[in-house]
Amino acid sequence: MQKKAAIFPGQGSQLSGMGADLIDASKRAKDVYAQANEIVGFDLEALCFSGTPDQLEATNIQQPAILVTSIALLEALGENVDVRAMLPAAAGLSLGEYTALYHAGCLGFEDVVRLVHRRGELMQAAADAADSGMVSLIGVDEAQAKAICEEAAQGAVLSPANLNCPGQIVISGDQAACDRSVDVASEKGFRAVPLKVAGAFHSPLMQSAADGLAEVLANIEIKAPVMPVLSNVTGDFHEGPESIRKLLVDQVTQPVRWQDCVEKLIASGFGEFVEIGPNRVLKGLVRKIDKSARTTSIGTIEDIKEQNLASIS
Repeated sequence: MQKKAAIFPGQGSQLSGMGADLIDASKRAKDVYAQANEIVGFDLEALCFSGTPDQLEATNIQQPAILVTSIALLEALGENVDVRAMLPAAAGLSLGEYTALYHAGCLGFEDVVRLVHRRGELMQAAADAADSGMVSLIGVDEAQAKAICEEAAQGAVLSPANLNCPGQIVISGDQAACDRSVDVASEKGFRAVPLKVAGAFHSPLMQSAADGLAEVLANIEIKAPVMPVLSNVTGDFHEGPESIRKLLVDQVTQPVRWQDCVEKLIASGFGEFVEIGPNRVLKGLVRKIDKSARTTSIGTIEDIKEQNLASIS
């Protein structure tokens, strides 16, 4: 039997109303939102349950909202089962790596919420400081994406940011370079789709956010993982606490190697995945990476009941 791994989504997976069905069904999920409100100092629960799309698109809101909803789902799953025993490995896409580290016992709840809230603020500030963006390239491999970046940059910042799955790589950088990349990609026979994002995430333009995050991480307790957990930067398993601390800083300016993370899990015997968080973004990416891998998406209390993953009345 294939082993199961937990996977957690990142930015872009937010939904208005996410988690609203959990609090009447799971005391642990209800407590997650109540505690998160106290930690961040505003009504994050209300934004998750009834926030507008515009409110939830703000990086400093979106990041803690997705993290807390994912953890609330994880805790709801854990009402009646040992979730770590059921899902003994973890990975997350960008922001989702923090949820994976929480599941792996590396970060405590209060620390991970404070950390992600601050990460969102720092990345929003870095985005506001530069006219920048991101473009999804369809049909390219990494070498082709780099060639497009080199041709379109013309001295500006432009580099691969998300290596999501075969034929889909997101590039990130100065807005003018992003605009040029659309034409360069078209000339080379590829499709390019500008993304609606706050800024050039996972690029050198996020260096100020990385520097600020390093200061926060210096005062955060990080424990050794109790299970295999993947690094976005390396596409390989995390090692000890100090390595995790460094790689979380690097992750802000380095490309996310999601395809490598999924392939590493599959090569290690984890052929089934449980996506825990709002929306079903990762399920589609996993399918494109390996059609034989099976993914179950858990984003609502009904998903939990339907999959018989936990008995919640």
